[in-house]
Amino acid sequence: MSKKTKGLFAGRQVVNRRSKFKFSQKGKREKQFDIYKKFDPLEGAPMARAMVLEKIAVPCKQPHSALRKCVKVQIIKNGKVVIAFAPGNNAIKYIDEHNEVIIARIGGPKRGAKGDIPGVKFKVTKVNNISLNQLVKGKKEKPTGR
Repeated sequence: MSKKTKGLFAGRQVVNRRSKFKFSQKGKREKQFDIYKKFDPLEGAPMARAMVLEKIAVPCKQPHSALRKCVKVQIIKNGKVVIAFAPGNNAIKYIDEHNEVIIARIGGPKRGAKGDIPGVKFKVTKVNNISLNQLVKGKKEKPTGR
């Protein structure tokens, strides 16, 4: 037998019952009150400029066995250090230390890591204001510092 209130004068009880379960869905409270922005390195922005500190290789999760090429970067606006993935075949060749890069979210579920790369939530989109995708495909060349 159902315990829901029904009937003509059940409005107040229905409203009270719904408010009890308002934030029972996972992530609902965080989304409504923008709690994720408090811990977000990009501070709610879709992209950010960063300086490359070092190149690193991140081992991927089971059942795969590979070293995903990533870079450790420091975001310019707040000084936070994050790890960003370099997408593309041999894309890491075009990224050097102390280069200025643009990083964006990698697009994992619930602002998390995507695929088999543990803890990596960002990807490199531009290197010295040139698209990394165009550098990898050979359509553009990286400018020299002369």
